[in-house]
Amino acid sequence: MKLLVICNSAAGGADDDSRRTALRALKAGADVVTCEDPGELGPVLAGHPDRVPVVMGGDGTLHAVVAALAARGELEARPVGLVPMGTGNDMARALDLPLDPLEAARVVLDGRARTMDLLTDDRGGIVVNAVHIGVGAQGSRQAAPLKPLLRRAAYAVGAMIAGLRTRGWRLRVSVDGTPVADGRRRILMVGVGNGTSIGGGTPLTPAARPDDGLADVMVSFATGPLARLAFAVRLRRGEHPGHADVRTYQAKEITIAGQPVPVNADGELGPAVTRRTWTVRQGAWRILAPARPDAS
Repeated sequence: MKLLVICNSAAGGADDDSRRTALRALKAGADVVTCEDPGELGPVLAGHPDRVPVVMGGDGTLHAVVAALAARGELEARPVGLVPMGTGNDMARALDLPLDPLEAARVVLDGRARTMDLLTDDRGGIVVNAVHIGVGAQGSRQAAPLKPLLRRAAYAVGAMIAGLRTRGWRLRVSVDGTPVADGRRRILMVGVGNGTSIGGGTPLTPAARPDDGLADVMVSFATGPLARLAFAVRLRRGEHPGHADVRTYQAKEITIAGQPVPVNADGELGPAVTRRTWTVRQGAWRILAPARPDAS
């Protein structure tokens, strides 16, 4: 097995000893070339076309590698390995990948390529795990300066600050062409999940499956002070689909439009948007994952 290990030492979720241990395990079982903190992934991937790229980092690094493979037209040809070393590691959680770097390295060597869906947007962007719009993205903005000190706990603190300050946004939302919000009622948050969680385990779309050809969609109208608090508590427990102010759907295409609203895709904050459409590409890429009991 020939691997191209792409390391992100700034991912913030694992110490140097764990990184070195995982890398030694990969080198013991495969022919490995390493790339430390690449600035441009396209030339790196082009320079090693016969190697399986392995992300040694978090969801943001995985997102960047999958995006680079998509730009090169290599999503179907090259599976991706993942040794989760980020702050949240939500894609690893969705796939039941070990969060221990050494165990995850063994999955890279022994696992099977699992076909995965991908969300693409109308501006050429991609989403591997989940995109969320509104208070969650605002919370990520608040959490960003806290991550070096608080790590995973920074998400909860950022969400609390955003939840206290945010009144919601007037947005129109449609799923597969059917309007589900007309913009007259404020929306606290929209979540679109290929995976199940965000922020290091918060179950945004707990029933989502990353390979069923559908995105799970959550729309929260919980904008009042008490409603925001109740929604936040239920969101952390994965109980929010039963909240009176929450609606859930499954769809192949999701559109939001209205007031400028912050967006977070795979843990990465982008500029506020006034309109965006996401479409599911079924079976668009592959990741090395533990063999499932129902796999043939």
